Amino acid sequence: MRAIIQNSFGGPDVLVIADRPAPSPEAGEVLVRIEAAGINPVDGAVRGGHYPLLGEPPFVLGWDVSGIVEALGSGVSRLKVGDAVFGMTRFPKQAAAYAELAAVPADELAPKPEGIDHAQAAALPLAGLTAWQGLVRHGRLEPGKRVLIHAGAGGVGHLAVQIAKAHGAYVVATASPEKLDFVRSLGADEVIDYTRDDFTGKARDIDLVLDPFGGEHAEQSLEVLKAGGVLVSLLDVSDATKAKARTRGIRVERMSVVPDRAALVELGKLINAKKLAVHVAKAFPLEQAGAAHAFLATRPIGKVVLTV
Repeated sequence: MRAIIQNSFGGPDVLVIADRPAPSPEAGEVLVRIEAAGINPVDGAVRGGHYPLLGEPPFVLGWDVSGIVEALGSGVSRLKVGDAVFGMTRFPKQAAAYAELAAVPADELAPKPEGIDHAQAAALPLAGLTAWQGLVRHGRLEPGKRVLIHAGAGGVGHLAVQIAKAHGAYVVATASPEKLDFVRSLGADEVIDYTRDDFTGKARDIDLVLDPFGGEHAEQSLEVLKAGGVLVSLLDVSDATKAKARTRGIRVERMSVVPDRAALVELGKLINAKKLAVHVAKAFPLEQAGAAHAFLATRPIGKVVLTV
């Protein structure tokens, strides 16, 4: 089979097409013929050696898949050959999704929503699960809550805005000037141009903040939260920020996304109910993985995918 492999850390040019042995599904696994693979910022961080989840190269990147079940390992009964499935698999271990075939745990896959194609389905899992787990699991989102979502046009952000609205929240989101209208089209009640306005002076009485930046940005986000609110950060938060939050009665949650079939099913329900749409900025063929990584670095609206 063809796969994208990297033999060293570096820029997008280290991603090269290669022939590799096709995997075989072990007990509890299925072999998926991949139709599309999602690309996420973590992929670029791992590629560059800044986030060494996979150890030293060589390895094959990618965790988001959408495709067709081609073979079953022993003990698999939930799925059958020919099923269209999608999921985020094995994260943070190697899933090797940038390939024509992948053997992955069956219990980390869900039926592909009928209302979207494979490219959109591959764009959904990691970002969608991050948004869902951040808002619903860690943030305990409820109807009527006021939510601030930073980077509302990004891969996670554009899904988080829609998930929050689907749960009956009042949504405030930040975005750059050229992305404001897009975020409004997702249903955000207020959109803040972070290049012109300080969000701490615009957002008020917030119950839940979803922050993808961590560090100083997370500390600034405390200023908009009411007592009893929660800050969910995708990156590290300093001990000083946690201490400051405690004095104000604010809960801080540092989250890392995990495989979650049940949440994938819930995301699929939102897709099929037309309450959630995945925006794919651009799809690249598998052999152009390097170009896809370079494009993602320009911070486009939504997601970037590889098609196989």
